[in-house]
Amino acid sequence: MTLAQRRHSPTSAAPLTIASVPSGHVYVRHLAPLVGTGSRRLPDPQPGRPDRPAGATWWPPVMLDPDWAREADFDVFHLHFGFDACPPEQLDLLTRVLRGRGKPFVFTVHDLRNPHHRDRSLHDAQLEVLVGAADAVLTLTPGAAREIDERWGRTATVVPHPHVVDFATMTRALEVRPLWRNRPFRVGLHLKSLRANMDPMRILPTLVDTVAGLDEAVLQVNCHRDILDTDGAKHDAELSAWLRGQADAGRLELEVHDYFSDDDLWAYLASLDLSVLPYTFGTHSGWLEACRDLQTTVLAPTCGFYAEQGPILSYTNDGDTFDADSLRDAVVRAHTERPRWGASIDERTEQRREVARQHEELYAGLSR
Repeated sequence: MTLAQRRHSPTSAAPLTIASVPSGHVYVRHLAPLVGTGSRRLPDPQPGRPDRPAGATWWPPVMLDPDWAREADFDVFHLHFGFDACPPEQLDLLTRVLRGRGKPFVFTVHDLRNPHHRDRSLHDAQLEVLVGAADAVLTLTPGAAREIDERWGRTATVVPHPHVVDFATMTRALEVRPLWRNRPFRVGLHLKSLRANMDPMRILPTLVDTVAGLDEAVLQVNCHRDILDTDGAKHDAELSAWLRGQADAGRLELEVHDYFSDDDLWAYLASLDLSVLPYTFGTHSGWLEACRDLQTTVLAPTCGFYAEQGPILSYTNDGDTFDADSLRDAVVRAHTERPRWGASIDERTEQRREVARQHEELYAGLSR
């Protein structure tokens, strides 16, 4: 008998209660129906104070504590993010607690390779536990589903990534974009705080040379203070010196700042014609989805399954192999053709409805 069959039938039409890990993340918030009511997601407990809801404050996720899962009142447990530092033994205990309570466990596989871990062994061990224990496995692209089937013999339901940017901001971006037709073509490379899957010096020389050779084009490189400031926690002296030298020579615009607020991030992405992702490994990208919401073309590496998320440009970069010509050709194509592959409001609205419907049906089916 399956776990779903062991669950009791609901005795009322009350909405199901979902323990989403986390619930405050924008991806999870946008799984909810746009109109009407759906399942109720528990707020993220305050780290260190499990009795206090904390809205979007979700790290580290209290819900991953087996003691929390043993006592909390919910119908379905749905894991998305936040288990980066959890020992596989803790995750195994968590899933056994859920099984012992008859609580369905849903796992959405966002990352088949953790972009924050240089060594993949911990994430692989975590996935081994989670994929094997899940009553339902979801992922975002057919390619990821194929890999899940190949590695674990599990069939994953493909549910696309919903919009990231709110609809009001998307509408403003659509209105403003035509006004920028006569401005210089702006290419953006955002290095954030140099996640483990970023190797900017692999692509920067080619990117700088290519943009410098285009008419009316600008390369803007953004990064956080912690890597460029000499007293930064992740200071990279070689990268800092190279970027500042290129900026002084007028070959790029260098923007050094702290973490963007959402509004600042949307304004930055909307100001670009092309956003280049400097990843050497990974799986899916919320950044890519935000760019599509804001009508900004994305140039992504061939690692992972970025090209299956939506229409983008690609260049060869999979960790072992980097093809400078493919990067150069893609940037030139973006400059020449000015592709407009963003998602429309109607497309995102319909996708949101479908994503919400699939989740609601899954939760209901597991809870019968």
